[in-house]
Amino acid sequence: MIRHIRGTIADISEGQLVIDVAGVGYLIHTVTTTDHFKLDTEVKFHTYMAIQERAQDLYGFLTRDALALFTILLTIPKVGPKSAMQIMQKADTELLRSSVLSNDAAHLSKMSGIGKKTAEKIVLELKDKLENFSGSYTNTSGDNVQQPTYTADAIDALISLGYPQSDARQAIQQLPDEIQTAHEAVREALKELGKA
Repeated sequence: MIRHIRGTIADISEGQLVIDVAGVGYLIHTVTTTDHFKLDTEVKFHTYMAIQERAQDLYGFLTRDALALFTILLTIPKVGPKSAMQIMQKADTELLRSSVLSNDAAHLSKMSGIGKKTAEKIVLELKDKLENFSGSYTNTSGDNVQQPTYTADAIDALISLGYPQSDARQAIQQLPDEIQTAHEAVREALKELGKA
C-alpha cells in the first residue's frame, strides 16, 4: 500500500496530477484545484490506494487530516473513492465535522452544495466516527478554515431574494475578511451578483 508520495509535478489537469518520482510518473487524483500547483515544483501527498478489478487508483491529500476524513467517508454504505472525493471537493474537513457533530444536514447541504439526501446520509453515518476524529481540521489545501458566523444567515437572505443556492453560497464565500455581519455580507454579495 502506497501511503505517501513525494516528487515533482510533471503534469496538471483538473482533479489530478502526475508526480514524477525518480523517473516514474504516478497519477494522483486530488480534491485540490489546479491553481494550487505549478509544474516542476516538489510536493508531498498522503495517499490512499484503491484497488479494484479493472483499476488501481491513487488518491492524494496535502494533509493527514484530509486523508483520514477520506477514509472515514469510505465507511458510508455505497460511497466509494470517487464519491468521497466529490464530497470533499464541496465540503472541507471542518464543515463536515461541525455539521455532523451538530446533527445539521441542512447546514451541510446549504454551505457545500451537497444534495440534501447525501448530506443526511453523511450526518447519520458519521456521527460516532467523527466524534473521535482527532485531526486539526484543516481544509484540503492545508489551510485552517473557519466559516464566518454570518455565512448561513447571509445565504438564506440571498435565497429569499430569489437567487439560486449555489450562486448565493459562492457570492458569500468570496467576500473579503473585513465583512463582519450578515447585513454587510448581503449588501456586498448583491453588488457582485449584480455584475454577473
